[in-house]
Amino acid sequence: MSKIRVKGTEITIITQNDEDYICLTEMVANIEDGTRLIERWLNSKTTVDFLGVWEQLNNPDFKTPEFRGIRENVGSSSYFLSVKKWVEQTNAVGVYAKAGRYGSGTWAQIDIAFEFCSYISPEFKLLLITEFKNLKKREAKGLDQVWDFRRFLTKANWRIQTDAIQEVLVPLRNLPKSKEGIIYAEEAELLNKVVFNKTAKEWNAENPDLVKKNHNIRDYGNTHQLIVIANLEPLNAELIRNKVSQYDRLLMLRQAAIEWLKSLSKSTAIQDTYIDSPLIDKNKNIDIRNVDTDKITPDLGGPNQNSKESPKPPDKKDDDKKDGELF
Repeated sequence: MSKIRVKGTEITIITQNDEDYICLTEMVANIEDGTRLIERWLNSKTTVDFLGVWEQLNNPDFKTPEFRGIRENVGSSSYFLSVKKWVEQTNAVGVYAKAGRYGSGTWAQIDIAFEFCSYISPEFKLLLITEFKNLKKREAKGLDQVWDFRRFLTKANWRIQTDAIQEVLVPLRNLPKSKEGIIYAEEAELLNKVVFNKTAKEWNAENPDLVKKNHNIRDYGNTHQLIVIANLEPLNAELIRNKVSQYDRLLMLRQAAIEWLKSLSKSTAIQDTYIDSPLIDKNKNIDIRNVDTDKITPDLGGPNQNSKESPKPPDKKDDDKKDGELF
């Protein structure tokens, strides 16, 4: 299953019997009376002619006599053709309706889906074709799979960091059991700030619609950023075990991230290929890429790393934080 986005609408694509099918219901989700639009399109003689030709070319089990009967009746005020009736009477495979919580709606093979797009608007059709081509290019190069693997590594290495937090920071902070999760979240935010120059909390505030879909900042990192995070997690774990303060760890981790990102940008090795997250919506300005520069310094309230000034001491009123804690 894959997803593309056209004019702010997320559309699902699945593969069945080596054919790509697109969800027509999702296509019209942001159009008023979208379901009616599908019904009107299906009850057009032009549409039925197109579907009949497609089935005869691609489906050896298509029932041509039944198709002729439908063709004679469609378009009249007393006749209504549903997707279910079309499939049951003709044994069609190009379109189908699916009920249920997951994947429900009307689905159409890609050729038929493009034809339906012409009924919506030429602009929507061209944008859909463009996004579909881009998806196929990524799939042909295995780019989405590479990105998925990098994302998996960041999740796997997260355990290395959480073990160090549990062994060192949790006893050190001595928070109530119900608040221990704060410590783990702070360390995750530390790495987010180092790599993305913003915390997950800041990103969530900027992207509420993506948060509703259970997306997070790391879902939108590119492969270089994900490689760096996967390597920062065990490095941060060792620094935690060595009792290095959070602010000092920030400076060390940030310097490492800058150097690693520079090395990756110069690398020609296939495993270091730069790939954007397949979730990035090209129509939105989710700017989490420009972090590979010495000019960007995370502003966490501490002193400039080029300054000789000592780190700002924690607020005495905050009983939950120890020396060097930033969040």
